[in-house]
Amino acid sequence: QVQLVESGGGSVQAGGSLRLSCLASGDTYSRFCMGWFRQAPGKEREGVARIDIYGNTRYADSVKGRFTLSKDNAKNTLYLQMNSLKPEDTAVYYCAARCLVGDCHTCIHYKSWGSGTQVTVSS
Repeated sequence: QVQLVESGGGSVQAGGSLRLSCLASGDTYSRFCMGWFRQAPGKEREGVARIDIYGNTRYADSVKGRFTLSKDNAKNTLYLQMNSLKPEDTAVYYCAARCLVGDCHTCIHYKSWGSGTQVTVSS
């Protein structure tokens, strides 16, 4: 079982940047598909970015060109660099690991989830 802890959220003005981190422990997380999701108030959770075991990444159209997902296997940490933030990026961001069903880059069912970190972008 992989345990995930997110950090790096906060409040920024539109156009600003944040870097989220997801520290994984309890298993060799580099063997798993992982992803970042977000959920805004009153909305369904949506996939933001995913990375497969080969290091291939895929992004939601709404964040392409602004967000970058990366991982440091030595530190067991997944990152989400978020630039040019917009008010519509405001949400709780969750890290997820180990896809249970289907292809990594469209996966929504994961074995492990973090508890989330709040990102608030003001206009």
